[in-house]
Amino acid sequence: MAYEGMIAETISINGDNSEPISAYVARPLGPGPFPGMVLIHHLPGWDEWYREATRRFAHHGYAAISHNLYHRLGEGSADDVAAKARAEGGVADSQMIGDTAGAEAWLRAQPWHNGKAGVFGTCSGGRQAFLYACKTDSIDAVVDLWGGRVVQGPDDRPEKQPVAPIEFTKDLSCPLLGLFGNEDRAPSPEEVDQHEEELKKHGKDYEFHRYDDAAHGFFYYDRPMYRIEQALDGWQKVFAFLEKHLAG
Repeated sequence: MAYEGMIAETISINGDNSEPISAYVARPLGPGPFPGMVLIHHLPGWDEWYREATRRFAHHGYAAISHNLYHRLGEGSADDVAAKARAEGGVADSQMIGDTAGAEAWLRAQPWHNGKAGVFGTCSGGRQAFLYACKTDSIDAVVDLWGGRVVQGPDDRPEKQPVAPIEFTKDLSCPLLGLFGNEDRAPSPEEVDQHEEELKKHGKDYEFHRYDDAAHGFFYYDRPMYRIEQALDGWQKVFAFLEKHLAG
């Protein structure tokens, strides 16, 4: 049998304005080089699911980092810290971009990195992953899983998220993969249609896949919305997309 191994640990990186934040890193053992993945966690927080997803990417040959957007809110369980984040209106888009840039920079500075990096997010993290890919030209691929509020109505422009990410579609700098459930309401199928039309309008390289009998969060095996067939197919599409744009 071929030997397999990985290293996974919590580290400190420089986030927005060079402020230290925590991050979870996993990568295969060995010299590499490995393509990099930056995981932007969802609104439920920097939780166990995201640690397991980080290790999943490492198992598939990626050096992955999941940074803690809620680090500044203090210690505690993921649920408690996420509740505090919601009460404070979430994380400012500008701060998220700075933190994610710090995570990407940390990856790119490692001797075992192959020079390519993607960004992945689910739920609010999907929105943030798409926004980040529109605000930088350094990312090679972006994966948005049911990112809510890529489309924001005129009455949904809070101080911390003042501009809807869809308005930056023209600036998208890399190929995009989007996975969505047809029973989701955030984003709704109509909002996904609107997003897709904007991508077509600007001639962007993208692929969207939509699943029947699936709503928000259908990858989350620890929650009632889990849909095993759709999730298994979705993960296959994620890794096929990344193999094409990062590892190939």
